[in-house]
Amino acid sequence: MPRWKKILYALLAVAAAVAGGMYACSVIQKTDTCTEGIEAVERIDGECVGVDGAGYDFGTPEIRDVARAIADENKRIDNQPHVTVAMMLPLQSARPALRRQMRSDLQGAYLGQRQANEGEGEPPKIRLVLANPGRDYSHQDKVVDTLLRMADSSEHRLRAVTGFNLTLDTTEEAVRRLTEHRIPVLASRASGDDIANEDRADGMAKPRFPGLARIIPSNHDAAQALADFRREQGRENLKTVLVYDRRPDSYNQSLARAFNGIEETGPPGPAAMSFESPAIDEPGSTGNQFTQTANNICDSEADTIYFAGRTLHLRIFALKLAQVGCKDRHYTIVSGSDAASLRQSMTRKDWDQLRGEDGKAKVTVQYAAPAHPDAWNTELAAWTRQWARTHDREPTKAQLPQYLTEPKAALGTLKKRIDTTRREGIRLGSAPDLEDSRTMLVYDGLVTIGKALHQAQKGGAEAVPDREEVGRQWSLLQSRHRVPGTSGLICLTSGGNAYDKPTSIVELDPGPEGDGKLKFVGLGWPTGRPQPKNCVIPSSAP
Repeated sequence: MPRWKKILYALLAVAAAVAGGMYACSVIQKTDTCTEGIEAVERIDGECVGVDGAGYDFGTPEIRDVARAIADENKRIDNQPHVTVAMMLPLQSARPALRRQMRSDLQGAYLGQRQANEGEGEPPKIRLVLANPGRDYSHQDKVVDTLLRMADSSEHRLRAVTGFNLTLDTTEEAVRRLTEHRIPVLASRASGDDIANEDRADGMAKPRFPGLARIIPSNHDAAQALADFRREQGRENLKTVLVYDRRPDSYNQSLARAFNGIEETGPPGPAAMSFESPAIDEPGSTGNQFTQTANNICDSEADTIYFAGRTLHLRIFALKLAQVGCKDRHYTIVSGSDAASLRQSMTRKDWDQLRGEDGKAKVTVQYAAPAHPDAWNTELAAWTRQWARTHDREPTKAQLPQYLTEPKAALGTLKKRIDTTRREGIRLGSAPDLEDSRTMLVYDGLVTIGKALHQAQKGGAEAVPDREEVGRQWSLLQSRHRVPGTSGLICLTSGGNAYDKPTSIVELDPGPEGDGKLKFVGLGWPTGRPQPKNCVIPSSAP
């Protein structure tokens, strides 16, 4: 064979090998798609990450029905003037309790979407999409990239992002990027102090997150509300100790700072005690650490423990404290808003462990919940009794305080919305459970976004408000434009923070037998007093 042919065949063989290699690489690198979604929802590290508004459940059966209900509402308003709102939170977990929490969040989102679309009765309507950033928001960057494109798109017209159920560095990074691009963000459940704008009396503080609003009390405000409640109950002279998680976690860190900032009037308790967990939803060796911590607390005179940690570790700590069994001692553990999901994780064995053989509680857990369905009836009845004692007659309807009557009416509207949904045969996976506050808070968030959209609407029904105009509405939602939320009056400061938002003090009491009870025990106010008439924010407010 001539030499030139040998060279030609060799070159062809090399070319074929290169082409084959490139094909093999393209096959290997091909995106693993869970579903098409707004853009392809990709499988990354075993999770389906991306954005969808067509009823995809992200592999979580618990949210299947409510995801489809949201998709049906999206179809219903498709031919009407509308904008897109994204609900961003992790939507997959191996833990049943976390999957039930996701369902509660999305039930609130759907009910809020319906209320915003029908309650105001004016355009633009809300098309709701679900955005899954993965566990601990670890793939938030990819989801945020998609949301930025949706905000620029004339098809999607993304005008707000809500959700944000965890205070993490990754959550903060997602909020930072979204607000840098002037996409309004409303955080309904992230209570950490780091994801917030500063408030100053002169209103001149430059926002870290332009266009951010929060409707949940910060950890600092919740701690102050707890202190206010204790003063009202005459329970100031307690012997306290702080137990906190050393693992870097914005929620834990800000809650520990908030508890440290409470001015104690009782005798000093023992020094703060720490533990270290491996992750939000992993116990690691915390059980062994808590055994030693409980023994140390038992040897002290402390009767109240401030716990700055996540729900999973709070449950383990409470059980260990009861197991140590200090003779004739009862402990109260006080924690933050993350504890609102604790009851869902408790088993009959757990409840039995929290009570002694005599049926009396060894440990009760009290936490600052952002909402509770019993708050308004209970507080209004107590206010009325007190008023009648000092006036020798019942108050008229006009004399009842707005800060109680308006949230009560809002809760009534939510309950009617739930009944309407049931009568229409719309399945949400289960009947909404309002006691964990999730459905109430997320519902309030969508209603608040709906009001901001309607106030920003200009130029007729077909016009769509730009995203910066929507973000400018947050600080105007006060006084006459306050939002009566099921969780309390929502009146936002110049920094987009909820002013003097009440905290529901909720207690998990094991009771004498069976499953324990979750009960509302009172309201606490961050400023030490209820919100002013019409929720007019005073000029002296920080």
